[in-house]
Amino acid sequence: MEISLHENRILVTREEKQGKQFAAKIRHYDGHPIEVPLLQISCKDLQEHYTFFQQLTNYQWIFFTSANGVRCFFQLAKRYNIDTKVLKLLKIAAVGHKTEEALKDEGFSAAFIPSVYNAEVMAKEFFHVYHDISPVLIVRGSKSLDILPAAFEERSIKYDAMEVYETTSRVDMKTRLNKTLKTGKIDFITFTSPSSVETFHSLADVEINVPIVCIGTTTEKKAKQLGFHSILVPEEFTVDGMIHCLGKYLLKKELNNNG
Repeated sequence: MEISLHENRILVTREEKQGKQFAAKIRHYDGHPIEVPLLQISCKDLQEHYTFFQQLTNYQWIFFTSANGVRCFFQLAKRYNIDTKVLKLLKIAAVGHKTEEALKDEGFSAAFIPSVYNAEVMAKEFFHVYHDISPVLIVRGSKSLDILPAAFEERSIKYDAMEVYETTSRVDMKTRLNKTLKTGKIDFITFTSPSSVETFHSLADVEINVPIVCIGTTTEKKAKQLGFHSILVPEEFTVDGMIHCLGKYLLKKELNNNG
């Protein structure tokens, strides 16, 4: 199916660098992106990180729960002059193919990727195949949910969590966000994480009456908790999936209007 966004005005709330990539895709499909980055991603450098790197060979598996985690992990490894070839001795799990793409950029690939790109499915499907896997290293961010740690604890699996990046709200975007919303010229709002939903909800002073597009069910859950309605969720939990979902929604709407 050929996708077109028909010049719809789509609010992109993603972190600035990734938001620009999202916006470029929206333009490619004839949409009009409006960028208001509500999050900032910063790699963290803690003394404990060096200890984790020194002990990598102690782990059987390393879990990457986002592409940001991959990038910051390897950035830290470079800073500490760590020979990452040691990862060849470990098995790697990635939450989705975008995370694996980031791994491939570093010369690695994942031995496990879930069929649905979220931590709940990752844990369920992983333990359906693998059992005796202690110990595990989880590479994550400051806002990561505790779904994987809880799954490991439930099964008495030893793990360490390595927090390699910080997600913070861009409160400096409050004026820009509300100015954009008050124009009344937004057709859709996109959210690519629960954090982006939370930040939007805390900063927006304008009632929202347009559909929102959530990258996956975890983000959708947060949106519902905060009172959002008319939520679209793609079959594939990626930015490309979001655009495809929007295109299908618009096509169906057009067919109904013409019918």
